[in-house]
Amino acid sequence: MPEHPGTPVETAPAPEGGTPARTTPRDPADPVKALLHRHRELCRRAVDPLEIAAGLEAHGITDRTAARFRHRDVFSLAEELYARVPRDGELGSTLAASAPPAEAEDRRNRRGRGGRVLAALLPGGVCALALAAHAHASGPPLLAVTAAGAAGLTAALVLAVRRGPLRARGHTPLAAHAATALLVLYATYGDGFLDQLLGGGPDGPWPPATAPLLALALAVAPAAACARLFAVRARRRLASSRDLDDFTARARPLFLAVAALHLAALTGLLAVVRLVPGTRPGALAPAAALGMLLFLARLLAVHGLPHAGAIALATTAAAEVLACLTVLVGRLPGCAPVASPVRRAVETWGTAAVPGVLCGAAALGLLAYAATVLARASAHARP
Repeated sequence: MPEHPGTPVETAPAPEGGTPARTTPRDPADPVKALLHRHRELCRRAVDPLEIAAGLEAHGITDRTAARFRHRDVFSLAEELYARVPRDGELGSTLAASAPPAEAEDRRNRRGRGGRVLAALLPGGVCALALAAHAHASGPPLLAVTAAGAAGLTAALVLAVRRGPLRARGHTPLAAHAATALLVLYATYGDGFLDQLLGGGPDGPWPPATAPLLALALAVAPAAACARLFAVRARRRLASSRDLDDFTARARPLFLAVAALHLAALTGLLAVVRLVPGTRPGALAPAAALGMLLFLARLLAVHGLPHAGAIALATTAAAEVLACLTVLVGRLPGCAPVASPVRRAVETWGTAAVPGVLCGAAALGLLAYAATVLARASAHARP
């Protein structure tokens, strides 16, 4: 729907990193027309007005901007835009006529849900089998069993995060995958390695902390459930909110409650797996902090915000590697002070202090960031 030639248009503040968006036409006869023209594709793709409201917010349009269009908030403006987009009735009838029967659709949905549940449970099952085989292997076969278990667990994790509630909206940075692998590797072998470094080694192989690894693998299932719960409840709050501020005020406590629920489930798993015969326990607090960090980073990626999580994961992994490197550098002549912070921390609180502090600080920072961005309506628009 083209604009009237020569109609002057004001601009609204641009979203971060973007260009100013034309919003308010000085046309008293039809103030919404230019906005509809600019966001026509968004309006045509939307399945309901809520999608338009979230998209408008992502483009920097606020309730204050909506008032210039003679609407009380972005929600009512989105409703008018949705109603004014031309709908092809004939196309709708054709789609309705060609839609599959309700029973077939229900069966397909049940199969899809079953597949998603199995995918979320698969990492825990694969890890349990791999650790059982690892406990009974020795000598040269041990290396082959470890490599096979790592490959199987990686494949199971990839399957779990590529479907269902943990499926990311867009492309996840490669740094996030590499950092996740390093963090899990450190959670399994890092404390023993650091202990040997501080003792003048490494002197030989050291046993892995298998209990935290098993708990993190089992925690994929509650992470998927929490992500699903947050997405569904947030959409409901979006539907019943009066305006964007009202949605934010209701979505932030929901997010914090879901994060607390996942932390409780993760802590319970960490406590239970320590009792499993054959597992080697590790420190609980660092594993819980790492689990929360991984969950928050994935939740942000699910809602189209992967970069902050990738930065937090990469920074934490680099800091853990750097902590080990400082101990090695401290062996050089005149470089002993470089290793003193790590040595003092380990002497005071143990080797678990290094991953505990680093993962805990990163998780708290990411929690504060996620509580802000995931309370915005734009984070809940369907991809």
